[in-house]
Amino acid sequence: MGSGHSHRLHLPGASPVHRLPAHTKLVAVLAFVVVVVSTPREAVWAFAGYALLLAAVARAARVPAAFALRRMAVEVPFVAFALLLPFVARGEQTEVLGVQLSVSGLWGAWNILAKGTLGVAASVLLAATTELRDLLLGLQRLRMPPLLVQIASFMLRYGDVIADELTRMRIARESRGFQARGPRAWGVLARTAGALFIRTYERGERVHLAMTSRGYTGVMPVLDGSAATRHQWSSALALPVTALATLAAVCLLG
Repeated sequence: MGSGHSHRLHLPGASPVHRLPAHTKLVAVLAFVVVVVSTPREAVWAFAGYALLLAAVARAARVPAAFALRRMAVEVPFVAFALLLPFVARGEQTEVLGVQLSVSGLWGAWNILAKGTLGVAASVLLAATTELRDLLLGLQRLRMPPLLVQIASFMLRYGDVIADELTRMRIARESRGFQARGPRAWGVLARTAGALFIRTYERGERVHLAMTSRGYTGVMPVLDGSAATRHQWSSALALPVTALATLAAVCLLG
């Protein structure tokens, strides 16, 4: 954790959101997600308010909409699942554009899409405004178990390395005329996965030996950053507090 590296999810900048300590942003995003998940699915206007809050944060952080939308593509499998619910769920039926759909399925799809999209958007904004090294330091400052912080550190550092290794193996296969078409290719792909596992395991052993030779004893050094000020905490918590106020107002107004 001594030297950070830029990640494709991070957008360098000097906005007020970028300057907030990582641990305050982690707490703010977690609290915001808890408020979103706790919101009844029928409170449609509350979700609209949450979306406006995230849009305001993105504007303050100078994160372009195109940048955030591209990185929200990870949500696509959940969107596909949600779109199937109105067709497979049982119960009361309603007609939409000539198609019979389940009422409970429609509400369930809306619930997944609204809450999932807001959660992913908040996570994308957190990653876009916080470097990976700062996120790890934030977890450390929040007294997360050291072992979990170490695992997260290695995952973030070497995930791209393993992905690059897999890319090189794919290029090597294709340069020899291999094309993954049909069940006949499954054997080759299985051997590729096995070879990748072995290479990853061997790389892990080399990394561990290199760390041990430099004094690693199973515990990473504690790198404690400066404490957040009251103003920084209030700025970071403005998002979940406003979201909670929005939920309260919607509930009171029915």
